[in-house]
Amino acid sequence: MFVVSLKYIAPLPEVDALLHAHAAWLDRGYADGVFLASGRKVPRNGGVILASGERAALEARLSEDPFAKGGVARHDIIEFAPSMTAAGLESLKKA
Repeated sequence: MFVVSLKYIAPLPEVDALLHAHAAWLDRGYADGVFLASGRKVPRNGGVILASGERAALEARLSEDPFAKGGVARHDIIEFAPSMTAAGLESLKKA
């Protein structure tokens, strides 16, 4: 499992110009079963994606993010192996 941390490296108006395309890209990740959760950081200086799968495939997917292609965000990947979860989230141990 992976935690992807996005950091905006451009002003918010440039980020916002790509937001619709980024959301469509996220939708594809959810439809493919790769993305498990996502959202904005608070304060709004980036975002977070919880993802499953293989690292190489995730890196390839992240390179297609409109935020990456547009040069407005940088992705940092943290891999971890969940060993404990809250009730109802046990399936994450296998992700």
